[in-house]
Amino acid sequence: MNIAHIMKERAMLVPLFAALTLAAILGSGLMAGLFFAFSTAVMAALARLPEGQGAAAMNAVNVVILNPVFLTVFMGMTVVALALGARAVFGWSQPGSAWLLAGSLFYVVGIFGVTAAFNVPLNDALAAAPGDAQVWSRYLAEWVPWNHVRTLAGLAALACFAMARQ
Repeated sequence: MNIAHIMKERAMLVPLFAALTLAAILGSGLMAGLFFAFSTAVMAALARLPEGQGAAAMNAVNVVILNPVFLTVFMGMTVVALALGARAVFGWSQPGSAWLLAGSLFYVVGIFGVTAAFNVPLNDALAAAPGDAQVWSRYLAEWVPWNHVRTLAGLAALACFAMARQ
């Protein structure tokens, strides 16, 4: 393989990674916006409902949200972030690599990781104890701060992916 061939192959990847970076910006923004809405309005509204109704509504949300559109963005962004993170590591000398790696880490750790480690187990515990006021109170006290982390991680990922395009 000669240098010209390698350069041609690398040039062919430039539009792909540019498209992936744009997808990462949009996907991070969508996720940050969703989490922001829960942090600033939805959870406070559910907490004001009479005992049992807020938990029941949240359980319904947790079922409905597992739909193809949400899962495509949430899981698709995880794949995109991992691909961009790999591109950053293997192309470290390329402009924007540090931003890509940072954005990827914010998304994978701060959104996907936090969701899997904290929010989903809390969702499962809430679903397993319908009408239990103590579980609902604990849920609100623990789920909401972790959702704030996801919101901030989404905003940070968006900003980093945007900076990578500079």
